[in-house]
Amino acid sequence: MKITFLDAETLGDDMIPQIKRLFGGFGEVVMRNATTEDEVDIVIEDSDVLVVNKVRLNGGNLGAAKRLKLICEAATGYDNIDVDYCRQHGIAVCNVRGYSTDSVAQLTVAAAMTLICHMPQYMEYVENGDYTKSGVANRLVPVYHEICGSTWGIVGAGNIGRRVAGIAAAMGCRVIVNKRTPSENMECVDIDTLCRTSDIISVHTPLTEETRGLISRERIGMMKPDAVFINMARGAVADETALTEAIEQGRLGGLAVDVYTSEPLPKGHPYQRILRHPNTCFTPHNAWGAYEARLRCLETISKNIKSYIEGRCENRIDLKEKQRF
Repeated sequence: MKITFLDAETLGDDMIPQIKRLFGGFGEVVMRNATTEDEVDIVIEDSDVLVVNKVRLNGGNLGAAKRLKLICEAATGYDNIDVDYCRQHGIAVCNVRGYSTDSVAQLTVAAAMTLICHMPQYMEYVENGDYTKSGVANRLVPVYHEICGSTWGIVGAGNIGRRVAGIAAAMGCRVIVNKRTPSENMECVDIDTLCRTSDIISVHTPLTEETRGLISRERIGMMKPDAVFINMARGAVADETALTEAIEQGRLGGLAVDVYTSEPLPKGHPYQRILRHPNTCFTPHNAWGAYEARLRCLETISKNIKSYIEGRCENRIDLKEKQRF
């Protein structure tokens, strides 16, 4: 069996020993740091199993795979894989769920606190020597507020959304949730009410036909002018141009983003205009990637391959309906 990692660099160099340990027993393991669009059909031609994170696999390149039996998504979201094509051609597809819950929730809350507490500005004041020169024992501008008593709106209440909800509640926030199927144990509201009501909004949905553009220009306009918006889902869930303009025009209190419609963040992207704005926090799609989370991801992929070999259907997404939030 030949297992090919198409973009191993997205998992981190520190995972290479773990990849060898976890997958070497299956057969030949090929680790490519990255695979360009033009290279995919050549690289996958003689592979039995593909492990992929960001590379797009669809009818345009999968037809070149003569021996392909299984695609393992090294993530929860799988919008980079044409699952319908795989169903039609007998290619099994697995993803990994729940591995990054704590990591993403941790970074979500860290981003919120960074913006609400104005941490970069206070740190800079000390680091550049202004605090030492001031002769004053403390500094209280820019003004920051306690989040206890605030309303934290969560879009998408899967594993990550629920974990963020628990942390927010523990910090004294009222938590409201927008999800497809209302739950009795959560305060569920429609998306427009959430946008109008929340002081903090964090998004944790997969990218589907339903969620693409969910946070539209109109809904961004509904948000409170001092609200903090956090996107830890997928870039295309929100209107990136409208978010940029809201920050530029002072119609949004803060913006934290870890995901982008095109990654890495391209030159000319609207966000480039506000990268150094004091009310923004941009990170390079790393919220999922605590060491422990990446190791859990690889361990689950290994189990998925073993499950497939043994004729079981663990984490098989090609056997399920289209993903919804």
